[in-house]
Amino acid sequence: MVIVESPAKARKIADYLGSSYIVESSRGHIRDLPRGAADVPAKYKGESWARLGVDVDNSFEPLYIVTPDKKSTVTELKDALKEVDELYLATDGDREGEAIAWHLLETLKPKVPVRRMVFHEITESAIRAAAANPRELDHDLVDAQETRRILDRLYGYEVSPVLWKKVMPKLSAGRVQSVATRVIVERERERMAFVSAGYWGIDATLNTNKAEGTGNTSTFRASLTKVDDRRVATGRDFDARGQLKSDDVYRLDEATARRLTEALGSSDYTVASVEDKPYTRKPYAPFMTSTLQQEGGRKLRFSSERTMRTAQRLYENGYITYMRTDSTTLSETAINAARSQARDLYGAENVAEQPRQYTRKVKNAQEAHEAIRPAGDTFRTPGQVAGELGGDEFRLYELIWQRTIASQMRDARGTTMTVRIEATAATGEACTFTTSGRTITFPGFLRAYVETVDELEGGQADDAESRLPRLAEGQGLTADRLEPSGHATSPPARYTEASLVKTLEERGIGRPSTYASIINTIQERGYVWKKGSALVPSWIAFAVIGLMEKHFGRLVDYDFTATLEDELDAIASGNAQRQTWLSHFYFGGDGEATNGSAGDGVEASMTQLGGLKKLVGDNLEGIDAREVNSLPIVVDDEGRDIVVRVGRYGPYLERTITEDGEERSQRANLPEDLPPDELDLALAEQLFATPQEGRSLGTDPDSGHEILAKEGRFGPYVTEVLPEGAKEKPRTGSLFKSMTLAEITLDDALKLLSLPRVVGKDPESGVEITAQNGRYGPYIKKDKDSRSLDSEDKLFTVTLEEAQKIFAQPKQRGRAAAKPPLKELGKDPVSGEPMVVKDGRFGPYVTDGTGYNASLRKGDSVETLTDERAAELLAEKRAKGPAPKKATAAKAAPAKKAPAKKAPAKKASPRKSPTT
Repeated sequence: MVIVESPAKARKIADYLGSSYIVESSRGHIRDLPRGAADVPAKYKGESWARLGVDVDNSFEPLYIVTPDKKSTVTELKDALKEVDELYLATDGDREGEAIAWHLLETLKPKVPVRRMVFHEITESAIRAAAANPRELDHDLVDAQETRRILDRLYGYEVSPVLWKKVMPKLSAGRVQSVATRVIVERERERMAFVSAGYWGIDATLNTNKAEGTGNTSTFRASLTKVDDRRVATGRDFDARGQLKSDDVYRLDEATARRLTEALGSSDYTVASVEDKPYTRKPYAPFMTSTLQQEGGRKLRFSSERTMRTAQRLYENGYITYMRTDSTTLSETAINAARSQARDLYGAENVAEQPRQYTRKVKNAQEAHEAIRPAGDTFRTPGQVAGELGGDEFRLYELIWQRTIASQMRDARGTTMTVRIEATAATGEACTFTTSGRTITFPGFLRAYVETVDELEGGQADDAESRLPRLAEGQGLTADRLEPSGHATSPPARYTEASLVKTLEERGIGRPSTYASIINTIQERGYVWKKGSALVPSWIAFAVIGLMEKHFGRLVDYDFTATLEDELDAIASGNAQRQTWLSHFYFGGDGEATNGSAGDGVEASMTQLGGLKKLVGDNLEGIDAREVNSLPIVVDDEGRDIVVRVGRYGPYLERTITEDGEERSQRANLPEDLPPDELDLALAEQLFATPQEGRSLGTDPDSGHEILAKEGRFGPYVTEVLPEGAKEKPRTGSLFKSMTLAEITLDDALKLLSLPRVVGKDPESGVEITAQNGRYGPYIKKDKDSRSLDSEDKLFTVTLEEAQKIFAQPKQRGRAAAKPPLKELGKDPVSGEPMVVKDGRFGPYVTDGTGYNASLRKGDSVETLTDERAAELLAEKRAKGPAPKKATAAKAAPAKKAPAKKAPAKKASPRKSPTT
């Protein structure tokens, strides 16, 4: 029997192995630490460490339980195991896969020989080779994964309760997620502190031939770079506060720029120097996990999660090699396949003379598999798989194929030219203009693949050309046009998923295989939301990171976190002992569980701090919750601090004002989709001016109750103010879409409060028919039968006769069908069906009509929603999807095998832990 993680992989492998093998799926992890008190077995509930799920006083032994959703899977696997004479654990070959294999061994307790089967691509040759060459379980890899799991549990379970008590319930802290959130928060702080600086320049359109009297002309553009040997200031010369970094540069203002432009109008222009340099660009290394996520985000507009989910499907169906790798190395077979295909498609002249091998410093050599490439000894071109793959899978496969082929091609070559032009203004200033160009003379690998430049970071693509005419030193030029140009510095760009992955990797934070889940987690926790492709931190994130930096600074320190990764890798390679390391991290140097002395790095640092447990305990009572949740933003015109407070029900603005000689707090709600860097004094004053208690519209003449128009959690509405002690509930009514809080009148409100309206009784059944305004829009109702109305006005005008006619018509399924879509988009790359945005019960959503509806998220709007973003939302929804049906693992009828040809493996792991 062969056990893999997923049913899709099981089906594929079963086809290759034949009838002598049964292939089953564990459907991921079958055991984990308990998720809550309810998961803890009764015999451990009284233990002091049961909450953690880790026995910190007994060598940090974890308590593993079979997760409730995997109990049936375990039963199926045990039953299947009775029918076989050998077991191959064929989970992925990384830390996670090794740990899953160990958990299967510990849980199933097989009485037959056990082997570890590892492969990095799902092709027939690779699977048969893996079956013929099994190995033993790698306990160092298991140790590494288990240490990470225990560390993350200790970190999360000790620090998260601090956030619950001091910031808001249900928040979480994590070893990597908190640091990733800090990276995004720090960038937003830079944007908030940023002061834009204005500066001017002069752009010239120069002509090469008019001065020489020829009929042909050749023009190019150049920019003013020096005035009297002082360099003209550009954006890079200003700091974040809008000040010049050096006094050596010359800042042009508008008046000076315009004066110089006029003074240069009749000047002679001469080429002072022409500098030619060869341009060479080497091919990009084949993809590893992090670069695949980055380029998937830049080129395909995929989220990291969508990229990895798509790559997983490609791997499981035999199209690419394993997609979780830190390596850029290609096997000799892959190099030969890439070179052969590049030669056939692009010609021998574009293939590198010698095979190219790409190496890098991999943190953990045991995970240094091949780079991500097309599977097999010969690669299938995108054209050959086009009929098998669609949508996301095809686009990502094409990207991986292009990058792999390009890696074995020749360098791109060309020429870069830098030209200096001098002119003397009529007012006497010596002015220098500069321009540069690039010409690609031999594209080489660029014929196959060009890496995309991040739009938010700027930069120039490797294949971009800007040609200049032939110029010679001393050549005369004429200015066709001179334009003064005003500029303003820009704040640092927010992170995209691609640039965040790049930053985390550069800082050594986390591992590429975890980046997608980290980015997904910080969005699900409400710490980060997307505005277009940019990652925007929430005010809750500001409060959490502020608390962590002030009271647990070491835990979110970048160098500390990177060192943590290195030491975890040392455990994986067998160069460190996990029990000692965990003891120093958790207890510090004084705890009874400490075994040995701390060395350098994390151990020494945590020992000095007294360990995580002491660090949290000592700091908890000293944390001022109000201070942590008060974020100073601006000072108003009267010198009063305006702060954002993070409350239990969300963030709000607050300041202290004085009225009638008494101080009181003034508050204002903050819009959910307001990026922190857009909150300035003008907007704050506007929000304070919006009545929080509601706008009084007057008094209901019938009841005498005051009527208010208010902004609520689910949108604007009107309500009545009942006398104190009243037992009935106040009437409320949501505003129609055509209404606004600022313009609604008392008459409008009374109409809304009159709903539902009794239209009359159905003559046949005697049942009352009512007109009502619901979340789906206006409708009429008779008993349990509801029908949509085509306009809100009909709520007040529909007659009994009209209602009868509506009920007499066949009922249309789905109210949304009665409404036109809010926006029509292109085809979904997965289903091939057109996507539309509709208005639903909980707001606008995107659908492709195949049963998947994805709500627009914070930061999305109907007007700006793109095809790529809509497809991403649907892809995420598909991944969560409906509850999966019980899968039947791919299984062939068991056949009697020949006597085992391999030596029996160990039947049980030497590692023990409290287990249920």
